[in-house]
Amino acid sequence: MERKKTKKEIVRMLLNSDIDQKDEEELLDLLVDQPISIDIDKEEDSKRTVGDKVADKISEVAGSWKFIILFTLFLIFWIVLNVYLLKGENQIDPYPFILLNLLLSCIAALQAPIIMMSQNRQAHKDSLRDQNDYRIDLKSELILEELHDKMDEILDNQEKLKEMISKRQK
Repeated sequence: MERKKTKKEIVRMLLNSDIDQKDEEELLDLLVDQPISIDIDKEEDSKRTVGDKVADKISEVAGSWKFIILFTLFLIFWIVLNVYLLKGENQIDPYPFILLNLLLSCIAALQAPIIMMSQNRQAHKDSLRDQNDYRIDLKSELILEELHDKMDEILDNQEKLKEMISKRQK
């Protein structure tokens, strides 16, 4: 009958690729003995450039109801201004609102890549957070396995002590 592998042995098998014995032992000790959780948001925020901060702010504003409502009001104002208030030669952008269409296309052309940059950075942060969670889960499993082994050892020793006491009493 094949014996059940411990979590440490499984981790050793997983880590076996391109890691020598010394590094493997250090990694296991690190996982078991040292705290490994990090604040991903804090760490990534310290690395943000000015462009990153601007992209995040634009994404935050452009994805809000306030922006949608204000932009809708601007569009209504533009149409009312050009159709009803300014007539004849005074119109800035007569129907079919070619200037407005150009303005909307330019805004969309700039806004889309900026929002994508922000989303890519958020996806990277999510990936780092997932990796950190995996390491924490792995560490917890290793600690629980060690505790389980120690409890088994304690129970075995307790049984041995019971046997010794029962033999002495007879």
